[in-house]
Amino acid sequence: MRRGLIHLLFLVGMLACPVIAWAQAEAAATESAAVDPAANAMWTVNNVWMMVSAFLVFIMHLGFASLESGLTRAKNTTNILFKNTAIIAIGLLTYAIMGFNIMYPGDEWMGGGKFLGFAGFGIDAGPDGETIKYADGAYTYWTDFLFQAMFAATCATIVSGAVAERIKLHSFLIFSVLFVSISYPITGSWQWGYGWLHEMGFHDFAGSTIVHSVGGWGALAGAMILGPRLGKYVEGSIRPIMGHNLPLATIGVFLLWLGWFGFNGGSVLSAAAGDTSRVLVTTNLAAAAGVVGAIVISWIVSKKPDLTMALNGSLAGLVGITAGADVVTPMSAIIIGLIAGVLVVVSVIGFDKVRIDDPVGAISVHLVCGIWGTLAVGIFSTTDGHTIFKQLAGILSMGAFSFIFAIVVFLALKFTIGLRVSESEELRGLDLGEHDQEAYSGFQIFLTQ
Repeated sequence: MRRGLIHLLFLVGMLACPVIAWAQAEAAATESAAVDPAANAMWTVNNVWMMVSAFLVFIMHLGFASLESGLTRAKNTTNILFKNTAIIAIGLLTYAIMGFNIMYPGDEWMGGGKFLGFAGFGIDAGPDGETIKYADGAYTYWTDFLFQAMFAATCATIVSGAVAERIKLHSFLIFSVLFVSISYPITGSWQWGYGWLHEMGFHDFAGSTIVHSVGGWGALAGAMILGPRLGKYVEGSIRPIMGHNLPLATIGVFLLWLGWFGFNGGSVLSAAAGDTSRVLVTTNLAAAAGVVGAIVISWIVSKKPDLTMALNGSLAGLVGITAGADVVTPMSAIIIGLIAGVLVVVSVIGFDKVRIDDPVGAISVHLVCGIWGTLAVGIFSTTDGHTIFKQLAGILSMGAFSFIFAIVVFLALKFTIGLRVSESEELRGLDLGEHDQEAYSGFQIFLTQ
C-alpha cells in the first residue's frame, strides 16, 4: 500500500509540472503585457538617443585635441595629441573601475551628510539593469554608464590645454588618473549622485560647474604651479605666442559645438521631444551669442577682429549655458551666451596681466564662464527654488575641493618626480623631447618657432 501511495504521488507530481510551468509562463506573459507598449517604445527611443549623445560627446575629444594642437606651436603637436588620446582611455577605465560608483553611490553613503559614498569596484548591471525596470524605465544601466563615462575625461582634457607645452608627460598622466578617478566623481556625487548639494537645491543641468569649472580649477592650479612658458613674459611685457594652425583650431571648435548637442541634449536623460528640442535651442543660441560677444569686445580692445577670440567665444557661450539649458528661455540663453563671450575676452587679457600663462584660454572658457553660467541659473531660471545663494554654494564648495586637490597633487609631483620639462627640452619641443617623433616630418623650420 505504501508503495502504491508513492507511485500515486509521483504520478501527480509529473502531471503537475507542466501545469506549473504553464502557470509561470502565463504570469510572465501577463507581467510583460502589463507594460504599456508605448512605454516600451519610448524606453527604446530614450536609449538610442542617449547612446547617440554619448557618441557626440566622445567626438568632442577630437575637438579638444584639434583645438589645443592648433592653438599651440607645431613642435608640441604630437605631445598634445598623445595626451588627448591617453586621457579618454584613462577616463573610461577609471570610471568603470571606481569613478561611476563614487559618483553614483546609491544608498552607500559613508556617514551622514552625503559628502562621500562608494558602491564598490567595477560595474554590474544587476538583475534589472538591462530591463525597463532600471531608472524608472528611462534607460538601461549600460546606457547610463556609457553616457556618464564620456563626461569623465573632459575635466583632465581641460587641464591639458592650460598646462600645454611645458609639463612632463608622465606627471600629467598621473595627475589625470587621480583627478578623474577621485576628485571629479566625488564633487559630481554631491549633485548628480543625489548628495548634499542636490538636497540643498543646487542646479547644474549638464555641468557648467560639475564638469567645466571643476576642470578649470585644476587647470588654474597647474598653470600657477608650472609657471609661464619660456619667452611669454619678457621684461614686464607680454609676448604673444601664436598657435601654428588656425584651420585645425577652427575645426576643433566646430567639432566641440557639434558634440555639445549630445553633451546638453543627452543630459535630458530621455528623448522627450519638448525638453530635448528646447535644450538644443538654448544651447545653440548661447553659442552663437558667445561668438558675437567675443567678436565685438575683442575688436574694440585690439582694433582688429581676432579669430581665436571668436572661437573661444563660442565655447564660452556653450559652457555658460550648460548649467541652465533646461530652465532658461531662449532669449535668456542669448543674454547668458553674450555675457560669456565678453567675459572670456576680458578674462584672457586679465590672466595674461597677472602672468598666468594659458596657451588655449582653457581657464577663461571653462572656469570663468562655468562660474558665470552656474550663477546665471539663479538669475534667469524659470523654475522656482533656484537662487544665486544655492548656486554660489555649489560653485564655492566644488571649487575649493577641486582646487585644493589639484594643488596637492601637482605639488607632490613637482617635489618627487618633477613637473616641468627642462629648459632645453621646452625650447626644442616636447614632440622630440618626450616622444622622439615629429608631427610634421620634414618641416624642421616650424620646430624652432
